[in-house]
Amino acid sequence: MINISKLYCGNQSDSDALRYGGHSKGTSSARDRKPVVVWNTTRSCNLRCLHCYTDSEAKRYSGELTTEEGKRLLEDLAAFKVPAVLFSGGEPLTRKDLLELVTYAKALGLRCTLSTNGTLITEEVAFEIKKAGFTYVGISLDGISTTNDHFRGRDGAFRSAVQGFRNCVSAGQKVGLRMTLTHHTIQDLSPIFDFIEEEKINRACFYHLVYSGRGSALSNWDLTPEEIRTALDIILKRTKRFFEKDIPKEILTVDNHVDGVYLYLKLLQEDPQRAEEVKQLLEWNGGGLYSSGIGIADIDFQGNVHPDQFWMHYTLGNVRERKFSEIWGDERDPILYGLRHRAYFLKGRCRFCKYLSMCGGSFRVRADLVYKDPWAPDPACYLTDEEIGLGPKEKALLEEQGEVFEKGVHETQPVR
Repeated sequence: MINISKLYCGNQSDSDALRYGGHSKGTSSARDRKPVVVWNTTRSCNLRCLHCYTDSEAKRYSGELTTEEGKRLLEDLAAFKVPAVLFSGGEPLTRKDLLELVTYAKALGLRCTLSTNGTLITEEVAFEIKKAGFTYVGISLDGISTTNDHFRGRDGAFRSAVQGFRNCVSAGQKVGLRMTLTHHTIQDLSPIFDFIEEEKINRACFYHLVYSGRGSALSNWDLTPEEIRTALDIILKRTKRFFEKDIPKEILTVDNHVDGVYLYLKLLQEDPQRAEEVKQLLEWNGGGLYSSGIGIADIDFQGNVHPDQFWMHYTLGNVRERKFSEIWGDERDPILYGLRHRAYFLKGRCRFCKYLSMCGGSFRVRADLVYKDPWAPDPACYLTDEEIGLGPKEKALLEEQGEVFEKGVHETQPVR
C-alpha cells in the first residue's frame, strides 16, 4: 500500500502511524509490527464482480465461523495487539451478526474497518455502521455508471453504491473509494477523481489487478506497463491538485509496491531532497507495511489463515484448531518463512534490482499465480531493466541459472 498523498505531497493523515510510525520512532523494521487482519466474515454476496478473489455469489455457503467463534477470534486478535481488523467478504453486510461482532471488537479495543460494495448501505444502515464503531468504510466502485455495473455484475449497482457513499457522509462516517485498475476501468480514472471531490469522499485506494478467484480469468484485462505509467501519472497529478487546493484527501495505490519506486524516480527529477525522504520511508517499510505474511494477514470465512486475502490457494492453519496468534508466529511454514526473509529467495529481475530494499519484490502472490513460483519476479513490475540496474552481466547470469521468466516481463520506456 503506497500512500501517494504522504509520499508525493507530504500530506499527513490519521493512518500514518500504522504505516510510518515506527520510522519516526527509529524502529529498525516494519517487520517488528503486528499485521492488519482481513477477516472474510462471509463468502455470500449480493453482486457477482468479475474480479472477485473469493469467487462469491448470492447464495449461502456452509462452514462460516459462528458468532461465538468470531468473538473468540476477536479476543485473540485483541490480545495479540493487531493494529486493525478489516471486516470483508463476500459482502460483509449480508452477515446478520456483523454489527454485533464489530461492537464486540470495538469493546476489546480493536480498530475496525469495513470493506463493502456499498449497495446495502441505506440511511439506517449507515447510522448503525457509525454507531457500531467502524473507523472507516471502504466502498468499491470500478468506474462510472455502466462501467461499474458491468464490472460488478448487476445493473443499478453504481446508483446504489453512490447512495451508499452519500448515506455514509450524511451519517458522519469516514468513507473511502476502492477501485481496481484494468483496461476497462482506467478510462474513468479522471471522472473518479471528480466524483471523489464532488461527493466529499475522504480517501481513495487504487488497486492493481491480482489474478486470484474470478480475477484469474482477467489477466488479459491487466494494464500494459505504458498504461500503468499513464494511470499513475493521472493519480499523482490529481492527488497533487487536491493538496495544492488544500482539499484533504488520502490517496493510495495497493497491490504493487513498484508504485513507490516509480514515485521516487519522479521525485528525483522534481524534488531530489524530498526523494531522499521518500526513499527512507520506503526502505523502512521494505516494500510497504502491508507486505504479505508480514504486515497483512487474512482469515477466510471458514477460519483458514492466509498470508493475504489473495493467497486463498495456500493455508497456514485454521483458527478452529489453533489461535491465529500461534499460527502467525510459527515460521516453520515454508511460505510464511520465505515471505519474511524474501531477499534470500527472490529470483530473476528482482534478485538484482537496485530498488529491492524499497519494493521488497512487490506482490509475491501474483508471481505464484502466474509462474507457480512465489519467488519469481512480480509479472506486474513495469520498470525497465535499465531503470532497475539490470545489465548484460546480470542478464547472462540469470540466463545461465534458468531464472529468466518471460511471461509478464515487459519492456517499456523509462520514467521521463
